[in-house]
Amino acid sequence: MKHRSKQSWKIWLVIFLLLAGIGFLLSQRPKPVEMQYTGAAWDEVDKGRPSFTREEITDQAFESYSPLDKLGRAGEALCCLGPELMPEGPRGSIAGIKPTGFQQAKYPGVIDDDPPYLYNRCHLVAYRLSGENANVCNLITGTRYFNVTGMQPWESKVASYIERTGHHVMYRVRPDFHGKELVARGVEMEAYSVEDQGKGVSFHIYVFNVQPGIEIDYRTGHNRLE
Repeated sequence: MKHRSKQSWKIWLVIFLLLAGIGFLLSQRPKPVEMQYTGAAWDEVDKGRPSFTREEITDQAFESYSPLDKLGRAGEALCCLGPELMPEGPRGSIAGIKPTGFQQAKYPGVIDDDPPYLYNRCHLVAYRLSGENANVCNLITGTRYFNVTGMQPWESKVASYIERTGHHVMYRVRPDFHGKELVARGVEMEAYSVEDQGKGVSFHIYVFNVQPGIEIDYRTGHNRLE
């Protein structure tokens, strides 16, 4: 009986150490760089050089999205984008999804849109690149300015390259949540064209989740005129 008890104790110890190791690795996932907003929609990170490792780079298309954390927030998305992932049809509705901090408000005269909503349900990896639509692990709360002025020009750059060449692009987007805040301060975006070793597409930027003229409480998503 003592021998069996010792074996059981060893098995439980191994299980505990494995679980502890997995928890440690998850807690060590890379976090976005912290950037200071100075008035531009985005800024370069590391002189614009993407940080993909040799092991990460592939010409085989795939998509990987982090599970939501305990606060319901989306995490890093890592993909190898290519023509095989791009959708053929129009995007469906995502109105039923409410990312963390989605405290919607209208600002006529401040936001140039109709209706002048402050927030969009922003894809980390755009639908036009991935075909991912109502994937909660791919959506965060972002301002109209962040979505249209900040992210879309870079997404269009990648989409145009893939459509023109049929090649693949490594692509990573990391939302930047501070502490327990429910709205990301921004996202870190990286892209690297695979077949031509970055000659077609290569960037590493931080896009700020701001709206000129509006003050945002990133803890809750509540907002007001500055």
